[in-house]
Amino acid sequence: MKKIAVLMILALCVVAFFVFDLASLLTLEQLKASMSRFSQWRDANPILVSAAFFVLYVAVTALSLPGAAVMTLAAGALFGLLWGVILVSFASSLGATLAFLVARYLLGDSVQKKFGDRLKTINDGVTKDGAFYLFTLRLVPIFPFFLINLLMALTPIRSTTFYWVSQVGMLAGTAVFVNAGTQLAKLDSLVGILSPALLLSFVLLGVFPWVAKTVISVIKRKRVYAGYSKPKRFDRNMVVIGAGAGGLVTSYIAAVVGAKVTLVEAHKMGGDCLNTGCVPSKALIKSAKVAKLMRSAENYGLENLSGLENHSAQFSMAKIMARVNEVIKTIEPHDSIERYTNLGVEVIEGYAKIIDPWTVEIARNDGQTQTLTTRSIVLATGAEPVVPPLPGIEEVGYLTSDNLWQTLSSLPTVPKRLVVLGGGPIGCELTQSFARLGSQVTQVEMGDRIMAREDGDVSDFVKARLEADGVTVLTGHKALRCEINGDEKSIIVEHQGQEVRISFDYLLCAVGRKARLTGYGLEDLAIPVDRTITTNEYLETLYPNIFAAGDVAGPYQFTHTASHQAWYAAVNALFGNVKKFKADYRVIPWTTFTEPEVARVGLNEQEAIAAGTDYDVTVYGIDDLDRAIAESEAAGFVKLLTVPGSDKILGVTIVGEHAGELLAEYVLAMKHGLGVNKVFSTIHTYPTWSEANKFVAGQWKQASAPTHLQPWLKKYHAWRRGASNEN
Repeated sequence: MKKIAVLMILALCVVAFFVFDLASLLTLEQLKASMSRFSQWRDANPILVSAAFFVLYVAVTALSLPGAAVMTLAAGALFGLLWGVILVSFASSLGATLAFLVARYLLGDSVQKKFGDRLKTINDGVTKDGAFYLFTLRLVPIFPFFLINLLMALTPIRSTTFYWVSQVGMLAGTAVFVNAGTQLAKLDSLVGILSPALLLSFVLLGVFPWVAKTVISVIKRKRVYAGYSKPKRFDRNMVVIGAGAGGLVTSYIAAVVGAKVTLVEAHKMGGDCLNTGCVPSKALIKSAKVAKLMRSAENYGLENLSGLENHSAQFSMAKIMARVNEVIKTIEPHDSIERYTNLGVEVIEGYAKIIDPWTVEIARNDGQTQTLTTRSIVLATGAEPVVPPLPGIEEVGYLTSDNLWQTLSSLPTVPKRLVVLGGGPIGCELTQSFARLGSQVTQVEMGDRIMAREDGDVSDFVKARLEADGVTVLTGHKALRCEINGDEKSIIVEHQGQEVRISFDYLLCAVGRKARLTGYGLEDLAIPVDRTITTNEYLETLYPNIFAAGDVAGPYQFTHTASHQAWYAAVNALFGNVKKFKADYRVIPWTTFTEPEVARVGLNEQEAIAAGTDYDVTVYGIDDLDRAIAESEAAGFVKLLTVPGSDKILGVTIVGEHAGELLAEYVLAMKHGLGVNKVFSTIHTYPTWSEANKFVAGQWKQASAPTHLQPWLKKYHAWRRGASNEN
């Protein structure tokens, strides 16, 4: 209601201005005709006339009315150059700021809510360089000032910044018009004030900040590279360090576009994902799921296999790991040296170190040393498991996602007693898998709940499933130390001020991963790091020709985001002198492969609340999905967050079987700005899991239906039946 009142007041003022033909008073002819009278008023009461002029000027600019140019001339004619410039400068800046504030109050929030995702690039640019952009626009008077006021109000620029930049930026134009006003008798039209030469001068003045910015950028660049000698010729267009997802995709793109590229890897091609992460863990998860199905065969009308009725039944770890290793072996050719060599990538096995911004020294695994000069370098060195500094942990020994698989390959059966430190995605996935394979698993999480990045209902759902699989989930338990007494290993944890001892055969640390930041020259080149390598929006490091991608760059530690960043790193490294692209993180999906899976894209409820984002939530229970019922997997839900009063999707969380696959439809929708209505109107095959996406969209549509139309619709249909008197 307040906004409507403000809008009505503004409308009345504008209407009155034109109805009473006040515009005719703000013309050059009228000004010249009235100058004698105005001069008499000024001479009689200079302070009052100055104040009245100031207030009137503020009102005209605040309401974006025509006539500001004539009033600026009047300031010169009445008050002279100095006092006229002072009055107009402050009045125009204040009026512009009032127009800015009113536009922001009336339109700012609604525009950002409706088009925020599309305006993100503009918002980010204004947040970073808004004062610079505004200053340039204010310097050139050919841009309508009222339009600048309106458009800038729709951006996140601060009002104080808007005011002072406007004050400074409009000063030159103000001085020109006020000075022209001092010669009012000689003016025949407003056009004569801005001659082509003067306009060109303003344009050059507006261009000057951009030229200055470019010059400063060049100077900074030279300072960064000071002390280094850039080669006249280069051995390579690009050297990529690390052959995980980020390095593989970067080098592949470079080879496709004809660049001469060298990929350096010290260990195994494919990085952590293929050898110790995504691939082996998913293979283990599948074996564990089959073990679960074998134990619960009666749920499908079959007889349980003898000896598998309880969680303590053991499986052959050797056979399970044989399958895991076979899976890795089958996928290895996709990331092999042979494949990438055939694609045009030179692959060198060894340790790379950056000697200077254009030189990489490689200690090859065959004992030789090779030095390459290169135009650009891409760091894709990945991450490694974090091991908490617990007293006694080295003595008792521990497993991580790196050494887990080698240890498992040497075991005849699954570990009997396993303690897993960490309640994040990796910890939950491995905890459930080992429990299903027969291990007695205790999961220790220091926080109040597992899966802390997800909503509370998601965490509770996963915890209940882990406990149903036999896991002892201990939240709010802080690990203190490890001890060994004879052959007995144990970990001491604290809960509510009391110490609790947990005995184990194996301890698995899954408390997170950290970027690999040492060993390849970052320190020598003083490249800034803060848990990850510090990069700008183009993935450039301190040195514009050295880039970082993947886990080592952050902010996400997913294989698919490493591949996503790789495109930006490759293109910016090879073609950045022509066009650079900012890395886009607007729609990043991820999945935790517990059973049921947890998949998410965009905001969840706790993030929306923390950000102060208004949202509507729609939840569809997968227990009502026909395909889920048919497969005895009727558990989980789809949670949809939308903008209130709109079908714009803010985020989706799916908990259930195949959640990672189901999420792709909503990732596509959010990426391309498709709303819930588009999902609802898409035909989904029956009976499939993907129908869950349509059903949650249907529930949203039902909840969003205009209820006030229902009585009228009933009357309409009654009339169509000829029963218009029905209630």
